[in-house]
Amino acid sequence: MLTSLSDAASAQTPSSALTGVEIALETRALSLWYGKRRALEEVSFGLPARRITALVGPSGSGKSSLLRCLNRLNDEIEDCRVEGKVLVGDTDAYAKDTVVHELRRRVGMVFQRPNPFPLSIYENVAYGLRLQGLRKRRELDECVEAALKAASLWDEVATRLDDSALELAFGQQQRLVVARAIAVEPEILLMDEPASALDPAATLRFEELLHELAQRYSVLLVTHNMQQAARVADYTAFLHQGRLVEFGDTDSLFTNPRERQTEDYITGRYG
Repeated sequence: MLTSLSDAASAQTPSSALTGVEIALETRALSLWYGKRRALEEVSFGLPARRITALVGPSGSGKSSLLRCLNRLNDEIEDCRVEGKVLVGDTDAYAKDTVVHELRRRVGMVFQRPNPFPLSIYENVAYGLRLQGLRKRRELDECVEAALKAASLWDEVATRLDDSALELAFGQQQRLVVARAIAVEPEILLMDEPASALDPAATLRFEELLHELAQRYSVLLVTHNMQQAARVADYTAFLHQGRLVEFGDTDSLFTNPRERQTEDYITGRYG
């Protein structure tokens, strides 16, 4: 369920940035500790629905930590503590009755390096579907084909679905991982520098894919590449030392940032 941006989420955003915009996910005063070290400090923002939002900032600013909070991957880290709220529609991600595997189905994740399973191309995409109980071969075939087409990979692998996914080229593996993520029909896609290890041609293709995905999914993209953020993102958030410094539409943030820290970062003065 999508909602309009709340007052809580707009506290750290320009008042005009998300007025009337539907949001798919919202954080409210989200803080994160690894032991005694605070990695995030009261981060509040709304993720626009069916748009690409870039998350930028220096190394160690908390970008990946923030992503891992949104679908509770930080649960796997010992001595990790979270305060505040993460709302996916009407669902409180950290409520006691929240089913974590269902949350992760709704909020998919694509990592920096592709991590295909040592299975066939077909079985990689079908993996999550089988976990959800889908068993009929015809239905699986339809879902696998649809996911591979959505990830712009079908034409390249249609005749080799039984081949090992590990035989695919690096850029193809990354698109396969996207297909695996979207096969279970998430609402949100979290992407942690998914194009950082790709060559220029594969990067261009991946950016084209991002635009196609944003027609159906809400995308939060971590990137160190300012040119990439400017090319693909509708909105951009700047994170520094665990704090959300600035959030707004990408054109405004890059051409007329409100904060000096933001300007210094995007112009390469530090970071």
